[in-house]
Amino acid sequence: MLLGRVIGTVVPAMLVDELAATPLLWVQPLDRDGEPEGDPLVCADGTRMAGPGQVIYWVASREAALALDPWFVPVDDAIVGLVDEVKIYPAEDPS
Repeated sequence: MLLGRVIGTVVPAMLVDELAATPLLWVQPLDRDGEPEGDPLVCADGTRMAGPGQVIYWVASREAALALDPWFVPVDDAIVGLVDEVKIYPAEDPS
């Protein structure tokens, strides 16, 4: 499971029938501190609720193909949830 921020929407020229009702969103991956990390990517929105500016969590590969309904659709990345809040706890001091 990975964090990302929705930065836009994607309108494909062609789409398989199984993805006709699934929004495709442009997502910027985030590191554990909420900073951009790597290049943006396209995610199929399995929640059908994410929008621009929303922090989301997503999965890749086989998990992405299984996360949507119907499952095993041809996607590489899929949004599986919306993030309300992120808390980072400091590492415990071993001394």
